Amino acid sequence: MFTGLVEGLGTVRMSRGRGGGVRLGIEPPFPAEELRLGESVAVNGACLTVVEVRPPIFEADVSPETLKRTTLGRLRPGDRVNIERALRWGDRLGGHLVSGHVDGVGEVLSRTERTDFFFFRIRAPENVATYLVEKGSVAVDGVSLTVNRVEGLNFEIAVIPHTAEITTLGFRKPGDPVNLEVDLLAKYVEKLLKPYQRGLSEEFLRQKGFF
Repeated sequence: MFTGLVEGLGTVRMSRGRGGGVRLGIEPPFPAEELRLGESVAVNGACLTVVEVRPPIFEADVSPETLKRTTLGRLRPGDRVNIERALRWGDRLGGHLVSGHVDGVGEVLSRTERTDFFFFRIRAPENVATYLVEKGSVAVDGVSLTVNRVEGLNFEIAVIPHTAEITTLGFRKPGDPVNLEVDLLAKYVEKLLKPYQRGLSEEFLRQKGFF
């Protein structure tokens, strides 16, 4: 589990195919020696397991399923990536609960700079957009952000200067793909309510005095 508060930018040093997946070697923004085998690390919002530590890099395997649902398969040596270690019990939850299980890949539609702030419009896949609500939370490349507004499949976020400086959002541009993860709680609420949705209609709500 993560918070969406990225620790800094890592650098991809290696990317090679491995059994239908990919083995990544990444130099993190902290000493690689701090990591342990089996530890979870979010890379651009996708939860990966440390399988080898060879300072200054750590290595992690990316499964075929993760390649299909994220942008990690497009990474090449020299690319910068957002890095966050897993949340520890007792840590402050400064962002929101982020599982590291990316829901889909969105596309940056526009980037506007106003004073020192950056405003992005992003198009989300339909299965992701259904969970986005104004003032709700979303993780973009693993960064915890607040949704400013939603228009169909498109949504807007604001990025403060500090976040732009230490994450990939500082150099994202129109046309770039980004990993998206919606609020975990929204998906659980939907699943819990699904058995009761059959008889829920506007007419039913009207009869019960909700209109």
